[in-house]
Formats: sequence, C-alpha cells, structure tokens
Amino acid sequence: MTNVLVTGGAGYIGSHACKVLRAAGYVPVTYDNLSTGWADSVKFGPFEQGDLTDRARLDDVFARYKPVAVMHFAAFSQVGEAMREPGKYWYNNVCGSLSLIEAAVAAGCMDFVFSSTCATYGDQDGVVLDENSAQMPLNAYAASKRAIEDILKDFEASHGLKSVIFRYFNVAGADPEGEVGEHHQPETHLIPLMLDAIEGKRPALTVFGTDYDTADGTCIRDYVHVMDLVDAHVLGLKWLEQGKGSRVFNLGTGKGFSVREVIDHSRSVTNRPVPFEEGPRRAGDAVCLVSGSTRAETELGWSPTRSTLEAMISDAWRWHQTGHYDR
Repeated sequence: MTNVLVTGGAGYIGSHACKVLRAAGYVPVTYDNLSTGWADSVKFGPFEQGDLTDRARLDDVFARYKPVAVMHFAAFSQVGEAMREPGKYWYNNVCGSLSLIEAAVAAGCMDFVFSSTCATYGDQDGVVLDENSAQMPLNAYAASKRAIEDILKDFEASHGLKSVIFRYFNVAGADPEGEVGEHHQPETHLIPLMLDAIEGKRPALTVFGTDYDTADGTCIRDYVHVMDLVDAHVLGLKWLEQGKGSRVFNLGTGKGFSVREVIDHSRSVTNRPVPFEEGPRRAGDAVCLVSGSTRAETELGWSPTRSTLEAMISDAWRWHQTGHYDR
C-alpha cells in the first residue's frame, strides 16, 4: 500500500483530501492534534494523534508507515487571531512545519505538498495575482505561510526535498456525498457563518467593512470548491511522483465575488432570508484577492468543475442540514 502522511487530516480541507487520496489508491495517514480538527472526520485511513512540534512522535510515525509523501495542511489560520497573537502563529505554523520537514528528510520522504495561501500576496489593488507576484503578507498567518515556503526552498537546496506549494484562494463548499464537511470552532468562514444565520444558530451574519473601494463596498474574494482544491493536491502529488521539479501553483478560479454577492446567492440557493448586520473592517483584511493564473490548469491539468457559488453554497447547505455540523 502507498501511504501518504496527511497533517491536519482531521480538519476541513485535510479530511476532504483524505477522501480523494483513498479514491486515488493511496492510504492517507492522518496526523492531527485535534486542536481544530475532529476525530470523527478521520474516515479514510489510519489516525495518529500528535503535535507537529513533537519530533519523537513524528519520527515514530514516519518509521512505522514509511509514507512516500507528506501532504501538509495543519496550521492555525484565523486572520483576526493572528493579528492579536502573532507569536502563536509563528510558533505553531513555522516551528511545527520545520519539525515536520526535518522529520520527513530524516526519514527519506522527499516529496512534500504544502498548503499555502494567497494571503501571502497581501493587498495589491489592481494587480493580477499570479505565482510571480510579490509576496507582501499583512498578518502573521500569511507571513508564517510565506516563511514555510522559504524553508521548503532551503531544504531543497540542502537536501533535495521536492515540493509542490499551493496558494489557495477562498475555499468553500463540502463533500457532495456528505461524508465530511466544514466545521470550525469558532467558525470564521463566510459561507458557514451565513448558513448559521439563516438557520437561526446565530443572531446575524456580520459583514466586516462596507466602505471598501469596490462596486458595493464589500471586499472581494475568489472562491474555489474544496473538492476541486483537493483534486489539485492529488495532481500535485502525482507531479512529484513523476520526478518533476518543485513548483508553486495558485488555486483559484480567476473570478471574484463580493460579500454582498455571496449573500445574494445564498438567499437564492436556500430560498431563505439572510439576516446580516454591518460591522467595521477587520485588521489584516485585503480589499480584493483574485487569482490571475492558469498555471494549475495548463501544467497540472487541473479543471475546477464545482467552483460555482451555487454548487459551493448548495453543498455546504446540504452538509449543514445533515446534522453532522452540530457537534
């Protein structure tokens, strides 16, 4: 069996990645400390509970499973928290990743797929964001991800570690079959917060900032369906297996939607009103983040088939209504 170590495999994106890895013939070995993930989301392979900073635990897992590659999702990712507690993000994201990378190299596991973020580009008004755009992170979350990208480059130069780095735009939706879905505690993502408000689980959605320099005053994001996103990760893994070199790929659709547009689509999909209130901007939020790259499509052969607002909201809504969301 071909094992792949999936850090953060009990989380939102990691659990979906485990599902597609299993379907592609791999055995996903989840490594997660459950600080933000859920044990009942680990359904597609073995589970090893542990922290990335625990090098002895990592060494043991690498020795027992002998994975052919690492797929690294584990990270703290709340922008607001990162602005308030930058040290938490530098320690967890960077020190944890360094420990993981060193353990992988020591074990001879030299293919590494990394979950980065478009937030490393910062706020570049009017700039088409492709993989060569300047990286100017606005917060410790984004800065920590950029630092890990740099660490991977250094370990390639020193040890030959090969990596595929994916810079995500906004991930949304859920497994259409309902086996896994999105749930954070606390919840910070727009669509699940909005669905909570629709179902009366919170008083109202707060729209953070209505005075941005956009058509309707709210910030704009490029949304990609989680299943399309994790399909790209399997393609990235195969890219490395084929002996191709390290590469960075943006994962976005090239089309942006404002917060108000997402609210309008949610109203249409659910056929229910969306209670919301206006609030001030959040520190560290960019005005507009939209991918201007087709590299993933042209080089990886990636084709995002579910990344419409209708599909993302519909799949998330279906997940909400299964009852799995209420943990």
